[in-house]
Amino acid sequence: MLRAMTSWSVYVVRTAEGELYTGITTDVPRRFAQHGAGRGAKYLRGRGPLTLAYRRVVGEHGLALRVERRMKGLARAEKEAVVRRRPTRARLLVLLGLDDEALRA
Repeated sequence: MLRAMTSWSVYVVRTAEGELYTGITTDVPRRFAQHGAGRGAKYLRGRGPLTLAYRRVVGEHGLALRVERRMKGLARAEKEAVVRRRPTRARLLVLLGLDDEALRA
């Protein structure tokens, strides 16, 4: 039996203080609404208003986890550059050093 592929996205939320939070989900609007209602990540609770600074569909769950891990490891200036430049999926994977890995998947 074939299992349907689920598309995962990486997203970046900006807090009222300008902090950046990175996460992954299959439904960005739903997850962002959860964060805004205080039902998402504990880190974001009480840090609103929140804005969705960036989002990009990246593909399968394993790749999304790797993208999230790499983005969370970026320096603030590097993460701000991602938000500002809004790279395509392909460019994001190159920036994070995951382009070869994505081709093998």
